[in-house]
Amino acid sequence: MTSELGRLVEVALPVPLFQTFTYALDPAAESIPVAGSRVVVPFRNRKEIGVCLGPTDGVGLKQKAKRVIEVPDAAPALSESMLSLCRWIADYYIVPFGMVLRTALPAALTGSEQPRPVRKTHRIVRLREDLPTLIHRDKAFGRAPQQRAVFELLESLGGTSTLDHLLGGLAFSPSVLKALEKRGLVTVDSKEIDRDPFALRETKAGKPHLPTSAQAAAIANLSAAGPGEVFLLHGITGSGKTLVYIELLREIVDERGQTAIVLVPEIALTPQTVDRFRAVFGDRIAVLHSALSDGERYDAWLALKRGDKKIAVGARSAIFAPLEKLGAIIVDEEHESSYKQGDTPRYHAREVAIMRAQLEGATVVLGSATPSLESWTNALASKYRLLTLPERVGGGRLPRVEVIDLRLRAVKLADTSTGPGTGYSSVIRDELDVALASTLMRGEQSILLLNRRGYSAFVQCNDCGNVVVCPNCSITLTVHRAPERLLCHYCSHQEPLQSTCARCGGVTPRHRGMGTQQVERLLAERFPSARIARMDVDTTSGKWAHAEILDRVGSGDVDILLGTQMIAKGLDFPNVTLVGVIDADVGINLPDFRASERCFQLLSQVAGRAGRGPKGGSVLIQTRVPSHHAVRCALAHDYKTFVRDELAGRLKPPYPPNLRLANIVFSGTDDRATAALATAGADWLRDLLTHAGGEVTLIGPAPAPIERIKTRWRWHVLLKSPNSLELTRVGRYFMERFPVPAALRVTLDRDPVALL
Repeated sequence: MTSELGRLVEVALPVPLFQTFTYALDPAAESIPVAGSRVVVPFRNRKEIGVCLGPTDGVGLKQKAKRVIEVPDAAPALSESMLSLCRWIADYYIVPFGMVLRTALPAALTGSEQPRPVRKTHRIVRLREDLPTLIHRDKAFGRAPQQRAVFELLESLGGTSTLDHLLGGLAFSPSVLKALEKRGLVTVDSKEIDRDPFALRETKAGKPHLPTSAQAAAIANLSAAGPGEVFLLHGITGSGKTLVYIELLREIVDERGQTAIVLVPEIALTPQTVDRFRAVFGDRIAVLHSALSDGERYDAWLALKRGDKKIAVGARSAIFAPLEKLGAIIVDEEHESSYKQGDTPRYHAREVAIMRAQLEGATVVLGSATPSLESWTNALASKYRLLTLPERVGGGRLPRVEVIDLRLRAVKLADTSTGPGTGYSSVIRDELDVALASTLMRGEQSILLLNRRGYSAFVQCNDCGNVVVCPNCSITLTVHRAPERLLCHYCSHQEPLQSTCARCGGVTPRHRGMGTQQVERLLAERFPSARIARMDVDTTSGKWAHAEILDRVGSGDVDILLGTQMIAKGLDFPNVTLVGVIDADVGINLPDFRASERCFQLLSQVAGRAGRGPKGGSVLIQTRVPSHHAVRCALAHDYKTFVRDELAGRLKPPYPPNLRLANIVFSGTDDRATAALATAGADWLRDLLTHAGGEVTLIGPAPAPIERIKTRWRWHVLLKSPNSLELTRVGRYFMERFPVPAALRVTLDRDPVALL
């Protein structure tokens, strides 16, 4: 072992083990990996790509270290500050370090089969020799007319062209080009290019706006911020938060020569916001899109690392953008639950942004019209600085919001619906119907929200009451049309729609509840001349599907935009004067402590899509619980009253932000074994807490609200504590030491955004 001292390195591997590994370097190797470099190493009869953490002395090594197979990169893939950030994530969210490091790198750099990502190349063809006269050409190409055609086409293009462009103008075989190259008439070289899917998207220059006094004050405060300072920018919908972001970025990037990260909830859903950034900063922006290929994401990552791009715009994973001299991190719509990673490591991008800014001395801006309760209480406690934008830009006013009580009997007027399901007048009540008709007559646009996709929520037998459920998950199957089928929204199981009941053979199955597909059909029957666009997961599976639908809305080619919660985010269409919420109660009574908060945020955000132009606007909310504080406060645009009422409801029993929470989930394909594991885990934790003391409370075990997902049964226990360090200590001790049988799993979700 002594001969290897100084040639041993510590390596983190993307495996579910709370440890790092020691490997030996080849004595003859020229490339010595430094901390942050990728290394290819042997691990359990396979090759893995890990990250070198630096040299180690090998103390405690019980067997001879295996050798590093390869060091694929000349420079480290992760900086020292990024390694520190990933170590914090591993410690706080209680996950193996190697799993975090894998998440911080693009997928193209973590695949074990190909350690060196393949860059996209263009083959460039250039003229090497001139043939000035027809005599020269006749002599050179007497028996090769195709060679002459290619030669003269290249000549007409200025003597240089990509091979793809040549083939687009003239079809010819590879042998023709090889012959020209062999004769010394042309050269063919390869050139690496960046794959930028946004390069072809037209960007229109935005109209210049002078900041309001509130915007100017916010910009001044942000520009004067100290290193690591966190601001909560609370601006009502339409108050111009994006302009504040842009002016801060001008200061950071243009004046100081630094870089920045802009996080948006879901990049595909906010093309308008992205377009505004690109209109100002052009090709200095790298957009990290959720639908990009691994190669496209790698090229964007590489452009940021090289310094070719100065601003990274993307969803939660953009927080790991490899930028140096980081000056600002902006988290737009900071309340959005999509900033929480659903799989290991279950990090929250907002919290990671704050930690990265502290490590690198950057300014953090958390922006929202409806801030999360965590951020609001941090601002009240002076942990964050609160900035407000209380008015809409351009003198606009918030739309008038009215409620339609669904408990009142529907008047059966103009009900032309056919087939199973609910009639139009029961779905769209008279007040909303009249408003839709008036809006159409004026040539204005409407947005309708129903946060449930599909055709019907479930199918129930009219004779015995049986409901068709997923065989893999503890939820009902949703009816979908085009093609007609029953679909599970958790595991994607699907089966044909049956005309008889599987339990009793009854022939009158009924569709219960409604989804966006059914509402689209009812609207088309009621307004046959209206141009209707539906925006949900089923219509937006393509790479540019979101942008294409919203571009049609922006150009006036859509009269009614119907969709799920994705239409509530970041849309700014001046001709939208009506917003209707078809059923505000979807999700309001879920068994989750954040259900009311999510309902209020969704209603407030979608209401904010109306009245953004000089025509003003109105909002109609259909609900069965008009007195619920989430609905009542959304009607009044009253965020502060909602916060007061909601915080009071989280005191007894206590829930965040009044304390910290960790949700430990036990899962397995056998229900009894899963229940037994959860019981054993709870007993183990209870014994630990009895002997270790501290301020951690255990609740459970109990079946999860959705007991089964993707064939796996689920139980959980909750750990609550006002002390973050105590929760970390107990959670880590449990995850590292509690024995779990091979067929079962245990996961820990720190600061969960939902308990379903």
